[in-house]
Amino acid sequence: MMVLDKILNNISAIQVVGNTQAIEINKISIDSRDVDPKSIFIAIKGYKLDGHKFISQAVSNGAAAVILEEDERGINQLLKLNGVVKILVANSRKTLASLSNSFYDFPSRKLNLIGITGTKGKTTTSYYIKNILENSGRPSGVIGTNKNMIGQKIIDTKLTTPEAHVINKLMNDMVKQQCNDCIMEVSSHSLELSRVDELDFNVGVFTNITSDHLDFHSTFNNYLAAKKIFFDNLKSNAQIVYNKDDANYSALLNDTVANKISYSVTSDADLRLKNIEYDLNGTSFLLCHNSQDYEVNTGLIGKFNAYNSTAAIGASISSGISIEKAIEGIYSTPQVPGRFEVLSSGDKKIIIDYSHTVDSLKQALEAVKYIVKDERPIYTVFGCGGDRDKTKRPLMGKVAGELSNYAYVTSDNPRTEDPFEIIKDIESGMGSENYKSIEDRELAIKSAIEDSENNAVILIAGKGHENYQEINGVRNHFSDKEVAQKYM
Repeated sequence: MMVLDKILNNISAIQVVGNTQAIEINKISIDSRDVDPKSIFIAIKGYKLDGHKFISQAVSNGAAAVILEEDERGINQLLKLNGVVKILVANSRKTLASLSNSFYDFPSRKLNLIGITGTKGKTTTSYYIKNILENSGRPSGVIGTNKNMIGQKIIDTKLTTPEAHVINKLMNDMVKQQCNDCIMEVSSHSLELSRVDELDFNVGVFTNITSDHLDFHSTFNNYLAAKKIFFDNLKSNAQIVYNKDDANYSALLNDTVANKISYSVTSDADLRLKNIEYDLNGTSFLLCHNSQDYEVNTGLIGKFNAYNSTAAIGASISSGISIEKAIEGIYSTPQVPGRFEVLSSGDKKIIIDYSHTVDSLKQALEAVKYIVKDERPIYTVFGCGGDRDKTKRPLMGKVAGELSNYAYVTSDNPRTEDPFEIIKDIESGMGSENYKSIEDRELAIKSAIEDSENNAVILIAGKGHENYQEINGVRNHFSDKEVAQKYM
């Protein structure tokens, strides 16, 4: 609990109306339904809903103060009549970040905060880093796609990077639980929407960048610019661990003042990967650092996991862990749910993977082809999400058609779109007849398992760890892994 006047010292307000010294605040909320007495409600202009339309409900639920962008006469009268402090600002989202940092006493300054950004590999890299740090005796928290964690306590999440007040509360709880480190996946949405403003990152990791989220950013250049925000804002004594094999690394890092550590397969780098080999049991490679070669082994599969593990080693070294201890942590990192997760049914192998972009699907199928070496047939079950970038649908169809012996085009999370229209978009790029479209995702998975050869490898792509399917705005329980196990 904090006096409102003290909280407001860290924000820039255009106008404050009301006695801020007499009000104590114990909660920050952007959801009017979640407001109670001693709450401060922040009206955010979203892409679907405008929080300003819910100010009256927040007041009715007892809000002590309201932060808003629109100076509207009717709202002013409502706030005055109910004795609610009015705080007018230029940008509610940026104010939410500043206010949250202040309210929770700047928890990011009390943690070794590691931010991971990129199109692919964020979740796996975060799992690697957490395991390395905790095996080194450093309790850590995670804020990410699969789940949030404080030590071993799991907290469900719906966003890769939550809103600013949720982030700061999570980190404050980590501090209270005596965590030393926080590993955070930093999404392009969170950067564009100011969710991570004013956080004190010690380490930034860049995994890779390919076209994604164009439904939100419109163009790849906009997407790139959103990612660049993260590196531009790092302090001069922060460390950046970056993938030198990604063609866009220079554009992302050209204005940063932070120190840099590179990793690469193809060129000289601070961490050089060599002799990468993998099969259905795991991945091994040599890692050259300071002119010395180290053998690295991980149970996670694929060239991309050699990259992810190296990024994690770089971040761990930057956090004061020895390379030997980091490599031990890589070896003991368990399977990440839904990330190239292998299930076995006799000789038949089923792979559950979150690949839901053109490049991630291509990399997953290329990894399968490398493993089977044309000795096993490859089946792919996949779809595309609704209300998202439509341009990738035919491209994903093309990749699946070219790299699979047979593909099943099905529904993913159609959200508010007609799933059959999404499937039509995918079919337009298939380019061959080696596929079947089955809208029912469970039936598509069942068909792939039951109709494929005994030695087949089946990639079920798109949903990975997700345990729901969203149809017409409603989430129903659905797990690719559970369905696959049902028919194995």
